Amino acid sequence: MVKIPFQLRLIPPLENGDRLTRYEFERRYDPMPQNKKAELIEGVVYMAAAALRFRSHGQPHASLLTWLGNYTVATPGVALGDAPTVRLDADNEPQPDAVLLIEEQCGGRSRVSEDDYIEGVPELVVEIAASSAAIDLGDKKRAYRRNGIPEYIVWQVFDRKVNWFCWQEGEYISLPVDADGTIRSRVFPGLWLAVEDLLAGNMVQVLAVLQAGLAAAEHDKFMQQLSQVSE
Repeated sequence: MVKIPFQLRLIPPLENGDRLTRYEFERRYDPMPQNKKAELIEGVVYMAAAALRFRSHGQPHASLLTWLGNYTVATPGVALGDAPTVRLDADNEPQPDAVLLIEEQCGGRSRVSEDDYIEGVPELVVEIAASSAAIDLGDKKRAYRRNGIPEYIVWQVFDRKVNWFCWQEGEYISLPVDADGTIRSRVFPGLWLAVEDLLAGNMVQVLAVLQAGLAAAEHDKFMQQLSQVSE
């Protein structure tokens, strides 16, 4: 028989659907196995299944990380996180599939805490919404909007649709797809996305369009702004 330390027996297990404060959520989450994912959204606990499917989640996730990673490499002062925990507010501690943020010393709105979690408002959050579209476009979207997260991308894999929302006057509006099929970030100049190529899995063209954005004057100006703030 394996003996359970007395202090662990005092901590109730985290259960799907629990209604908790962020403090209590973290207290119950910390003793859990490291490979378990749980989020607190509007005070409700959501626990993901341990297994993730390849084409409906793993592959789209990797494609977006490749796109965002190339942008990050070319943009000093910007940082990319793969599924990090974000301490957003008293009722929300999500774990988005990806986060792109401006580093604090460069004028970003979030910070990394002493215990290595993101606190505050990252500039861009990304979700892969296969079976979780109702959450990602419902309570989670409302929490992100209320906290003023500037941009929010939801890739609805089953519906073959990418929503890119931008915070404007307290509401999320959808960024337009330009005539050439490209969506352009308003927060991260040069972050351009060829939507149809992404959906088709044509990453060569996705990265080619991104390179065009990185070569644009707006990206050069953005890098100058980041460097000036950090000085």
